[in-house]
Amino acid sequence: MAGSASSLRRTLGVRDAVVVGLGSMIGAGVFSALGPAARAAGSGLLVGLALAAVVAYCNAMSSARLAARYPASGGTYVYGRERLGDFWGYLAGWAFVVGKTASCAAMALTVGTYVWPGQAHAVAVAAVVALTAVNYGGIQKSAWLTRVIVAVVLAVLAAVVVVCLASGQSDAGRLDVGVSTGVGGVLQAAGLLFFAFAGYARIATLGEEVRDPAHTIPRAIPLALGITLAVYACVAVAVLFVLGADGLGHASAPLADAVRAAGASGLVPVVRVGAAVAALGSLLALILGVSRTTLAMARDRHLPAALAAVHPRFQVPYRAELAVGAVVAVLAATVDVRGAIGFSSFGVLAYYAVANAAAWTLSPALLSRALPALGLLGCVTLAFALPAASVVAGAAVLAVGAGAFGVRRWWRPEPDSPR
Repeated sequence: MAGSASSLRRTLGVRDAVVVGLGSMIGAGVFSALGPAARAAGSGLLVGLALAAVVAYCNAMSSARLAARYPASGGTYVYGRERLGDFWGYLAGWAFVVGKTASCAAMALTVGTYVWPGQAHAVAVAAVVALTAVNYGGIQKSAWLTRVIVAVVLAVLAAVVVVCLASGQSDAGRLDVGVSTGVGGVLQAAGLLFFAFAGYARIATLGEEVRDPAHTIPRAIPLALGITLAVYACVAVAVLFVLGADGLGHASAPLADAVRAAGASGLVPVVRVGAAVAALGSLLALILGVSRTTLAMARDRHLPAALAAVHPRFQVPYRAELAVGAVVAVLAATVDVRGAIGFSSFGVLAYYAVANAAAWTLSPALLSRALPALGLLGCVTLAFALPAASVVAGAAVLAVGAGAFGVRRWWRPEPDSPR
């Protein structure tokens, strides 16, 4: 068995890291986030998309600078700990692990719903088991599967864009860019769409498995984000041309409804397959990210130290991966969390707020602090612009985490040394 303090193997280059980021971002979000965002923003959907992209860019640059300085597994958990103190790192890690574990279960159930609606829970568990096995086999196997998933999803999205724009039902007048629901609606849409961009964190959480991280990570994060923004913008414009903001806001399956309205009903099953594959890609990347943050927190004894073990052959945090897979499988088998994880968006924004605050401390130069400051302001603004239920649930999760940290410090006042 592996020693619990072993390091992971650096095997990922720029291309692999970009693919991991794309697999996280060009996932199920593009199939499902556009509808709720359109309901919130109306004609301001594209404004909300642009705002989400600006905040995501600031966060990406902060994450890239920090990841180059601290190329270890754990992402913002490590950055917050090193730059702001143990509590802030722990709070970021807690928000990420709890929120993203629920997101894993939601993605698994999304796969089940698309593949076999009558047996959604069983399919979800099977998907979790299969992807956990892939991750267990090594990061290169995960990266290879992610390449396949990204290629399939991009092909489906390209077909959607072409069909919508070439349709006789396409009308540029439906674009109608404005702020029909007011600033609050646009901010809420930006908060919802930001969740779909947040996958670039997976590149940072895999920092210990990237070759030449000081060079690779700062290149991979903005590349993945830029490609994702271009894809999302093309898809959003194409769907708006066919459905308009109101039709998109009321669509139960926005992309499938768009191709149906464009007169290409035969493409609907392809879109459904694309959505299932995209959800698999998101689930694969989520399990990777949560297990690596779990590894980092276990090394510092914020989670059971046994979870810090690294497999001697496959060089993966196998106990953390198995633990995350088991928890997600239980959730996917027993509860439907798809409509009950609004706090995940709040948690992601809290996570990046810590990242920006940590990046602020890297340099006293005013220009170096401009993007982290803008990113921090954006994260806080979007977090509290989310629906009230999401804010309350997210704040409650953070409060529970802070309470657990306080109890642990009271019980064991001397901090543990990092393992």
